[in-house]
This record gives sequence, structure tokens and C-alpha cells, in this order.
Amino acid sequence: MSADTPFAPPAVEPGSFLTLHYRMAGPDGADIINTFGGKPATLSLGTGQLSPAIEQRLIGLPEGTRTTFELPTGEAFGERNPDLLQTVARKLLNELGDPDEPYKVGDVVQFPTPDGTGQYAGSVLQTGGSSDAVQFDFNHPLAGQPVTFEVHVIGVL
Repeated sequence: MSADTPFAPPAVEPGSFLTLHYRMAGPDGADIINTFGGKPATLSLGTGQLSPAIEQRLIGLPEGTRTTFELPTGEAFGERNPDLLQTVARKLLNELGDPDEPYKVGDVVQFPTPDGTGQYAGSVLQTGGSSDAVQFDFNHPLAGQPVTFEVHVIGVL
């Protein structure tokens, strides 16, 4: 490479390891996450740390890029699925956690996956009058909503 050949910074590829600042905002413009004021995030594409739709928008961006993109309703985290509104018996909740837990609307509760190797979350929708069961929403909180994603790609490996 001669001295007058321009250096091309590495670009984001599937499986890239990234250092970046990013901000994600919901439809009201309020930040859901924002790393710009602190330590940058490090992540590897394809490991589920970002939604596939967001990862696709990052592919091809050269190191040093700062950009913002809008993801339309449902693209970032899917559409809302009414089948993911589930009622869970209080007996099962007692077996999985603290039997004295006072569940309130809006609480986010972690559940083990059926194979016991991971977790997923549900937010409390209703506690019910009889308190024999609690209704949960297992949709991603941003499912069915537009998302704004701002990113500054600091490093690509």
C-alpha cells in the first residue's frame, strides 16, 4: 500500500464484534436505552443482543459512522401477538418464586425457559380480583411500535 492510497475503515459484517454508542427511542421519542452519556457498548452481531432488523441496518456501516434510522411499526420487535397474553396460576408463580410476592400491574417478572437454561420476561397486566391467577403480557414492550435507533460505530473487529 502506498502512502497516497486511502485507508478504508472496516465495515460491519455478520458476526462482527462491535464497540458502539447507541440510543433507542420509542414512538414518544423517550429514550429506552442510551449509552452516549457513558461507557460504549460492546456486542457481537448474531448473538441476539440486538433485534435482527436493527442488525440488518448496521451491516455495511463503516467504522466511525454516526447515523439514525427509523424502524416502522412492528419491524424492530415484531407485531403484538394476542396469544402472548397469558394467565398464570398463582400456584405456579408460588412454585417458581416467592409465594408472598405482591404482583402489581406493570411489574416485570422473569420466568425460566421450559428447558431451564434461560429466562424470558412478562409484564403484569392484571392481578385479578381473586388473586388465584395473574395475567402477563409476554410480548416485547416495543412490539408493534415504531423505534428510532441512533448509532455511532466506534470500532469493528
